[in-house]
Amino acid sequence: MGTDSSLLHTPLYTLHEDFGAKMVPFAGYAMPLQYADGIMAEHRHVRAHVGLFDVSHMGQVRIRARSGNVEDAARALERLVPADIVALKPGRQRYTQFTNTSGGILDDLMVIRQEDCLLLVVNAACKQADFAHMQDNLGDCLVEQLEDRALLALQGPDAEGVLSSFDADASSMRFMDVCMLEIDGARCIVSRSGYTGEDGFEISLSAKDADRVARQLLQHQQVKLIGLGARDSLRLEAGLCLYGSDIDETTTPVEAALEWSIQKSRRTGGARAGGFPGADIILDQLENGVTRRRVGLLPEGRAPVRHGAPLFADAAMADRVGEVTSGAFGPTVEAPVAMGYVATPHAATGTALTAELRARAVATRVAALPLVPARFKR
Repeated sequence: MGTDSSLLHTPLYTLHEDFGAKMVPFAGYAMPLQYADGIMAEHRHVRAHVGLFDVSHMGQVRIRARSGNVEDAARALERLVPADIVALKPGRQRYTQFTNTSGGILDDLMVIRQEDCLLLVVNAACKQADFAHMQDNLGDCLVEQLEDRALLALQGPDAEGVLSSFDADASSMRFMDVCMLEIDGARCIVSRSGYTGEDGFEISLSAKDADRVARQLLQHQQVKLIGLGARDSLRLEAGLCLYGSDIDETTTPVEAALEWSIQKSRRTGGARAGGFPGADIILDQLENGVTRRRVGLLPEGRAPVRHGAPLFADAAMADRVGEVTSGAFGPTVEAPVAMGYVATPHAATGTALTAELRARAVATRVAALPLVPARFKR
């Protein structure tokens, strides 16, 4: 990559260099694309064993109500997101989106409820805009960007065994639980969640502890460092959205098939229905449907169909009905995998479509998401 001085470094930059990472620019940071084994081997290692990801480029934010009451902070955040934050119990986490007045998605995020505050994890490319958005709209709260934190993800079927060797409490956690664990003397806020479809943990810790803790985790023989390349193919097989590709300001949560993240209390007739940006549009879509939907796609052959490829209802490629938003080769599926938006009449699982790849017609069918079954510990 060279030494591009304009790129930011995470607290694990030296570790990546020590392990021979191929570094690339991503969201303003120098990030590891892959290590010596390559993307396919890294992907398979996470599915079979356990991988360690550096996701310290992501934004971590603390929200406290000026009243001191965490429920007031939850009610305030509900002005910006369509999820039920008030009902979120301490030590639990929930996925949601920041929406705009047209129902589009400004970012997707995780919200953690602690005893005295809310903790948010937002996407790296959006974190400054998200922080400004919260400061502008949550005047009754103190919104604090946690610049001195790192974030690690330990993902795969062996993750529990590795983490519980440092702190036995890890083994009693369930999917989306959050608790304080001690790893090699560092106090960490740990959630049982991730972006791979595998069981795993996300570990927020002080930046000064990150390099040491990562190296301690890597002392376990089954733990390998995993780069952004495998992170992308893993999340794609798992049917998880990438902000800026599969969701953005022009896609609503309902079009994106994320309506599962809008709880009953925020829907029409619910205890706190609406009240978030674009609520009129989103609640109407929940009742009356949408004209397009995000779907899984399985193209035939071996060549991946990439972001931006048009989708047609016919083999002659005359009747355009959608577009691919993410595509790659799926090492677990052992075939190309993709996601995209298609007109609702063509969105049913099993529907035959045609994707255009370098002016060539590629037979494609709509597939249920996730393309690889999730293995969360519920």
